[in-house]
Amino acid sequence: MSTSQPQVPSPDANGKATGNRTAASAPAVAAEPPAKHKGPLELRRKQAAMPMSDQRLLDTRGADHFIHTDPWRVLRIQSEFVEGFGALAELGPAVSVFGSARTKPGTGFYDMGVQVGRHLAEAGVAVITGGGPGSMEAANRGAVEGNGVSVGLGIELPFEQGLNRWVDLGINFRYFFARKTMFVKYAQGFIVLPGGLGTLDELFEAMVLVQTRKVTSFPIVLLGVDFWSPMIEWIKGTLVAEGMVSAKDLDLIQLVDDPADAVHRVLHGVPRPPSTNGDQRPE
Repeated sequence: MSTSQPQVPSPDANGKATGNRTAASAPAVAAEPPAKHKGPLELRRKQAAMPMSDQRLLDTRGADHFIHTDPWRVLRIQSEFVEGFGALAELGPAVSVFGSARTKPGTGFYDMGVQVGRHLAEAGVAVITGGGPGSMEAANRGAVEGNGVSVGLGIELPFEQGLNRWVDLGINFRYFFARKTMFVKYAQGFIVLPGGLGTLDELFEAMVLVQTRKVTSFPIVLLGVDFWSPMIEWIKGTLVAEGMVSAKDLDLIQLVDDPADAVHRVLHGVPRPPSTNGDQRPE
């Protein structure tokens, strides 16, 4: 077996291959271009070929190009937080109420939502919902009928048509995470009516925030024993049994059937801010 090194063509003075030489004598890799600094970034090799920020800003590439870039989206996100904080900072005590957008007026679940909103308003507590139809509309309606403050935090969706007519203070969001922050930051607790994926999303996120102590003194009350009991049993029989969650994690939620009881539980023991709740919580 030959042990000679592989041969590569060797160019003559005119640049033509005239013979063979070993790979070991091949020229070294070309020197790398110098690194480029772009704000806090350090770019090397191919990344260093990116145009300068000023160049991208001043080089027109279409009237709507920039509004579809991530830096512009950051400004939009920032504006949503600023708008939400500004609108809700002086809201006062509030509770967020969740439930299905598909709940029909005249049904038991809808009536429970109206009662929840009314009881909260009569207790001097603002009602915050997602601003949509169904159970959200019911809670907003109850808040208005109870002469309270009715807040709706809407979201841009392809299948929902704006805020319901019972919303007094409404904010529309592009981004779910900005909207979710408002639900938690400006509420002293959650009341969760029967609902679907969106309701479950809010419920479990709230449980995670409380379990990880991102928020404190934050009661979560589920309204509708028959509806929620199968989920609770699944958590016990599967998640707890498999060691995925602790049994004490179920203490994060309370399950009731009576709207007045739900309101009492979510307000019981929760310290009420002296005036506004914009900056009352510890960081």
